[in-house]
Amino acid sequence: MKLKIALVPGDGIGPDIVAEAMKVLGAVCDTYRHKMDLSFYLAGGVAIDTMGEPLPESTLIGCSESQAVLLGAVGGPKWDNLSGDKRPEKALLGLRGNLGLFCNLRPAILYPQLQQACPLKESIVEGGLDILVIRELTGGIYFGKRGRNESGDAAYDTMAYSVGEIERIVRKAFEAAKGRNRRLTSVDKANILETSRLWRSVVNRIAADYPDIAVSHMYVDNASMQLVRNPKQFDVIVTENMFGDILSDEASMITGSIGMLPSASLREESFGMYEPIHGSAPDIAGLDKANPIATILSVAMMLRYSFALEDEARTIEKAVSKVLDSKARTADIMSEGMQLVGTKEMGSLIAEQCKNK
Repeated sequence: MKLKIALVPGDGIGPDIVAEAMKVLGAVCDTYRHKMDLSFYLAGGVAIDTMGEPLPESTLIGCSESQAVLLGAVGGPKWDNLSGDKRPEKALLGLRGNLGLFCNLRPAILYPQLQQACPLKESIVEGGLDILVIRELTGGIYFGKRGRNESGDAAYDTMAYSVGEIERIVRKAFEAAKGRNRRLTSVDKANILETSRLWRSVVNRIAADYPDIAVSHMYVDNASMQLVRNPKQFDVIVTENMFGDILSDEASMITGSIGMLPSASLREESFGMYEPIHGSAPDIAGLDKANPIATILSVAMMLRYSFALEDEARTIEKAVSKVLDSKARTADIMSEGMQLVGTKEMGSLIAEQCKNK
């Protein structure tokens, strides 16, 4: 099979971690006799510096003509003084919106080898964690009307959702729960927000189509506490855009490091954009210190969801686990008795394991 992939390394550590992900993908393709058709595009701060805008039309066209997109990271302090429409993060919203990527999958998995890195008590996370956060990605307050009044002393951001937008993400969540432990928690703020009341009513209606799924509702403030108090109660969490952004980052930290967690942004068919959930970390860019595992695991998600290559995806995931077994650690997951390795060595170790499937 030929894999047509658009690569958008972005800013900061983006190029470092994408390079290691491609090293691993190359090893997998050699092992399973696939070919790669790779194209590189600019987005974020590097695109602003080079082309004067965060999301050039050539990038959007190139990504739309691919089968999948791998994104590194965008943004950094260098561009913090720019206005909202000109900031690097605008590239992310532009890609998600223009490519129709409404469904964001963020698995939060605590590997047994990293249990010491979890900030929670051992008794709370004993045996590991496996939570899937499903975040609606193209609606809500991030995409609603916004602005300031004429004097500039007041501002507004609008949260809006339609039944159709809610229904399609909720059905994705129910389907995901079917393949896991059949528990779905819908997170909202229905005691305050009208959009949340609409959200809850749609979830309850669709639940009738999935009688074998145990459904519960939870306010977002309580969910944020429960993730710390008793994370094992969760299997699949589905929620709107801003709540999902916050909760998935919280879930990432209870798994040991934000550098470990991948994500997939999907639309109805197989096309998707894949990226680590962490930022661009410009302070360690080019220093061989970044953890590439989240990006490497994002490639595994790409193989699974965009190319239906389950064996190849599992090969990467098993390779990551084996390298963790060997006690190799980047700085963010380092602990006593482990071996410190850099970005490049971690990528090479995982790639080598992929050759020994």
